[in-house]
Amino acid sequence: MEFAAVRAAATPYALAILRVMTGLLFLEHGSAKLLGFPAMPGAGHESHAMLMFTGTIEFVGGALIVAGFLTGIVAFILSGYMAVAYFLAHAPQDFFPLLNHGESAIFFCFIFLFLAVAGPGAWAFDGARAGPPARRRHGDWSPTVGR
Repeated sequence: MEFAAVRAAATPYALAILRVMTGLLFLEHGSAKLLGFPAMPGAGHESHAMLMFTGTIEFVGGALIVAGFLTGIVAFILSGYMAVAYFLAHAPQDFFPLLNHGESAIFFCFIFLFLAVAGPGAWAFDGARAGPPARRRHGDWSPTVGR
């Protein structure tokens, strides 16, 4: 089998693994803020209202990304959320992401942007909503594709 064919066949599954792992890591941030699990050392510098707001976005958004439900819309919103988080919380501390501890915000921002464009991959509720497999492509999240 040719490498291009293997890569094409594996792409929806690799995309799904990236989506699920990113969603789980993001959900963990929300869980730490909302439920105190896992406990974050040095937490508590944000107001209670801000912790509830950010924790809810991270927990619910992460869960939706893991499930692959409304992936394009949710990932686009989360990408913007992480860009704002970087520029409000990290960039004022220092210009360099290594020094302002903003690497994860940047990674999340661009992975979510990629997912918004590429779609959920395999094993997603979005794929089930799009109709039978013969009528959809692995990366499409638009409900009108292939109809």
